[in-house]
Amino acid sequence: MNPILQRYATPLVTGLFVVSLVSGVALFFHVGGRAFHGMHEWLSMVLIAPFVLHVWKNWRPMTIYFTKPAFALSMGLSLVAALGFVFAAMNATGQQGGPPQMAVFRALKNATPTTLAPAMGADAQAIVATLKARGFDAAAPDATLADIAAKAGKDDGALARALAGVKR
Repeated sequence: MNPILQRYATPLVTGLFVVSLVSGVALFFHVGGRAFHGMHEWLSMVLIAPFVLHVWKNWRPMTIYFTKPAFALSMGLSLVAALGFVFAAMNATGQQGGPPQMAVFRALKNATPTTLAPAMGADAQAIVATLKARGFDAAAPDATLADIAAKAGKDDGALARALAGVKR
């Protein structure tokens, strides 16, 4: 193995693990989602390479762990925990992940400005005008919010920000 790779495998695993730890905790508590989401995903993927190098570099000492009951128990518990999440996700009929407010927002996307107006304390024309001013050119009183967003090529976040700007 290249001496440079040997020298940096463990420090990189440690540094990237700390980044993954901090960003994961922040995401868990819904703090700084925009700042941490991409960081967490991408740098966790980068962590794979130094992890493989670390295991390769320390293979002989690690084989001792493989014979210990604590290793088998730890791997088994990790697998059971992961499968619990997979099983729960597979049995969540029609549900998508994310915070509960996003489930409500997904349901609202089937509404039209006309049906949404009373709940927002505004009239349909105010909703349509706000959406059009924010680049949702297909906004119409009887078009669903999902269709309006799709035709504008904008995501749920942009739609939510536009709706938040409706004058009541």
